Formats: sequence, C-alpha cells, structure tokens
Amino acid sequence: MRFLDEYRRRPAALADHLPWAALVAPGVVLNKDGSFLAGFRFRGPDLESSTEEELMAVRARLNNALRRLGTGWCLHVEAHRRAAAPYPQSDFDLGVAWLLDEERRSRFETADPAFETDHRLALTWLPPADETRRLERWLFDGLARSGADWRVALDAFIREADAVFDLLSDGLPEIRRLDDAGLLSWLHDCVSPRSFEVRPPETPMFLDGWLADADLTGGIAPRLGDRWLKVVSVRGLPSVTRPGLLDALGALPFDYRWTARWIGLEKPEAEREIVKLRKRWFAKRKGVGVLLREAITKEEVPLLDTDAASKTEECDGALAALGAESCAFGYLTLTVSVLDASDEGATARARAIEAALNAQGLMARIEDLNAVEAWLGSMPGEPYADVRRPLVSTLNLADLLPISAVWAGPSEDACLDGPPLATARTTGSTPFRLALHVGDVGHAMVVGPTGSGKSALLAFLALQWFRYPDARVVFFDKGRSARAATLAAGGRWRAMEPGAGLSLQPLAGIDRDDARAWASEWLAETVRLAGLEPTPRVREGIWAALA
Repeated sequence: MRFLDEYRRRPAALADHLPWAALVAPGVVLNKDGSFLAGFRFRGPDLESSTEEELMAVRARLNNALRRLGTGWCLHVEAHRRAAAPYPQSDFDLGVAWLLDEERRSRFETADPAFETDHRLALTWLPPADETRRLERWLFDGLARSGADWRVALDAFIREADAVFDLLSDGLPEIRRLDDAGLLSWLHDCVSPRSFEVRPPETPMFLDGWLADADLTGGIAPRLGDRWLKVVSVRGLPSVTRPGLLDALGALPFDYRWTARWIGLEKPEAEREIVKLRKRWFAKRKGVGVLLREAITKEEVPLLDTDAASKTEECDGALAALGAESCAFGYLTLTVSVLDASDEGATARARAIEAALNAQGLMARIEDLNAVEAWLGSMPGEPYADVRRPLVSTLNLADLLPISAVWAGPSEDACLDGPPLATARTTGSTPFRLALHVGDVGHAMVVGPTGSGKSALLAFLALQWFRYPDARVVFFDKGRSARAATLAAGGRWRAMEPGAGLSLQPLAGIDRDDARAWASEWLAETVRLAGLEPTPRVREGIWAALA
C-alpha cells in the first residue's frame, strides 16, 4: 500500500486556497467544490455624460437581471484600475502636424500618470446536492433514475448564464462573454502581480497551480510575490444609496482591484433571515426594566427604543419588497486590494481608498489580521471566504457595484486600422482616446457656444488626421478660422468672396443663353462622373430643366 503521509494534508501554498480546477466548456471553469464559473467583460455608463433618468434606468435593468440569482449563485464584479496605454506613436508626413503631436506627447508623458479601468463580471453556480436530486426523482415521474450527470448541470448553468447575459446587455453599453484565453488571463491577473495574456494549456486541468505564479506570504503584512498587499474592506453601508455612489474611486491615480461579491438567496430563505432580524429588533424595542415595570403596574409604557422601532419598520419594508418580487436579497462583500513595491506605498494607497470610501458615507477600514481572508474572498468563484452577513437587496446592490467609470474611448480606429485620431485628458487621471468612426462611418458634429473653441478643435483634428497614410483634408471655412492651420501645413487657401475669382454658384446666371449652355454641359459632365451616360434624351431633359 502506498504511503501517503509524505504528502501535505493542509493548505501550504497559494494554489491550495484557489477554487479553480479545470476548463470543461468554452469559457466555463469547473471549481473544486463542483460549481461552474463563467466570465464577462463589460463597460458601464459614464456618469459625466449620463442623465439621472438614464442611471435609474440602468439600475432597474441591473436589478431585473440580478434578482433572478437565488441560492447557489454567486456574483463577482471587479473594476481593475491599471496604467493606461502610452501615447500612440505615428509617422506624420506633415511637419507642422508632427510638431504639434510631439508637443502634446511631451505634455502627456510629463504629466501625472494616466490610468483606466477594466470591468469584468463572474457568475458562479453550485448545482443542488445529490440528496436534492434524489428527492426530485422520487417526487416527479419521468426523471432519469441513474446517477447525477454533471453535463446536465453544465447545460443548465450555460442556459441561465446566457439569460443573465441577455438581461445585462439591455442595461450596459458594452458586454461580451470571455473566451478561454480571456477568462484565464483575468484569473491570472487576480493572483499575480504581473499582468499578461494567458493561453489555455493543452490539458486544461489543475488551473489553481497553473495560474498561481507568485508566492503569498500571510500575516498582518501580507505580500504577493515581491509586492506588498493591502486590503480595504467595507464594514458598514449608508442608509441610502444612489447610482454611482462609489464612482469617486475611478479618479484615483494608482492601480487597485475593486471587487464586489454578492451571494444570492432564494425567496423563502431570504424571508426566514429577514423575519429573524425583525423578531430581534422588535424584542429590543423595550428593555428588561420596561418589561418588568409593565408587568408590575399592568400598564403599557409608551417609551420605546426608536432605533429598534425604525429597524423593525425597515424589516417590514424589506418583506413587502420581497413579497412583491421587486428585488432579491443576499450577502454583499466589498473589498479593494492594492499592490506596491514598498510597504509605505501600499499603505498610502490603502489610506487614500479608505478616505474615499468613508467620504461617501461607508465605514471602511484597512484589514490586518483578516487581510488574506478578505483578499481570497475577492477571487472570482470564491463564495466561502470573508462573507459579510448583513442582507443587501439587489436595488442597493446595483448602486454599489463597480460598473460606472469614465470612458477612455477605443484603443484603435478599427476602420482605419490605426491609432485613435487624438488622445487627451479627462477628469481625474483617465485619458480619452477619440476615434470618429463607428464602423465605416466617420461623421461628426461639434456643438458649443460662441467662442468655446469649436474652430480650434476642428483645426486640431484636421492636423491630427495626417497621422494616417495618404491623408487629405478639405475645409469649407467661414470666418477664416482654419486659415492659419492651412497655411502652416503648406495647404492652398482660396477665399470665396466678391472679386476673388472663385465662386460656388454654377447656376447663378442661367437666365443668359451662354451661362445656360455652360451649365448644361457642366451638369452632363456631373452625370457622367456619377457613372451614367448623358444620352441625348438626358441632355434634352437637362436643358428643359434649366430653361
């Protein structure tokens, strides 16, 4: 018999604490506890350009999608703030355009570092226990009598994940499923201080050990690889929430992982938990002394604990909302993790995050003894570590999820197969990449008050256009606003004014025979350039129209 005591029986490495086991379907990971995990990448609404009505509509759609996640479901939403891509490099054929872009590049690179936020979402589902399946087979006819098939559970998970994806697509500007490479790259970023693209192995098994490429040092001051790890946890929530409550974190100028984990409850289970809370708060309305006094005097004392009474009313409201199925309830855990090369730097970042959270009415603190447990709880597919017990509705959850962020724009112009037209700064430390094309259409319109810089913006965009090969710009200008840019670029400037010898009204003098004859030939040539043959009948129609 093989001697097995030489192998460890207790977790001794980071991989032992991670939940991921194997890839069992495209974009689906099987966890060690038998649950399934799928990932999505999305972009939430931009609060700078969204109205209050739009934000409330997004909140309602998110609530509609999340309230269907009951017992056995776990939701992870992550906002990963990371360094933005460097200023794009382009070969300008025009000297003044190159000089302008180099000056902007210098100002961009010497300013404070730029950051942008990536948003990802994970759905985890633990199938019912075998005892539940056996009870179902006993109660219902027509169910298979054989043992449980994991493929049936996998198909059920994929169907439900697709349904949630369809509902989220209505509320989020962009969302897509993560494939194998995208999902594994995300899981690797969560447990490694180094970020790079991960390709699936030929045998996608033992993902925990394959993805964990850094050592985790626990204790009060944990480290991940050569980086110091700090975790900020939210211990208390405000009495009232609003959409984008925690959007202030999106302006912080450093890397962090902001994670929200929500563990759903079915309606009967959530009702039992709320009833327990209501009984406790109702019993607290009157203390022991008040109860003794009422028993002795046989008279009711009007003095009550107002806080306990208000909490009882909140429980009644929660039961009413749950009964109307307007929302669902579950356990919410909010954490923000930071990494830095020095302990002082990590502590400074954690304090900045703690201050930003507390400024929004939350109760946040930097973890010490619970730091590793809180960090493990932020891993996608991990529903067991660091569970916060207070119940949170899906309406409040939609306000607290890290879904809103300043939009940084596309990383490239897909139509022109090149960099964005321009790169600029926005509020906070997030850059903005401007690409006018949507598909193969590049129409745009600039609207603003007089003197706000519309003409200067158009001239700037015209010069930036020369970053693309074989670029050409034609301006129809009023007020000579593009004259300086045109002459600086070596272009030709033609004034359209009385006496300038240039006009754009070819049909102005068709009341004269000579002008009418010229206009007829000009229109016939225009027809020919359009790909049609100006036949004698067409020429006759043109002459009749001019006459």
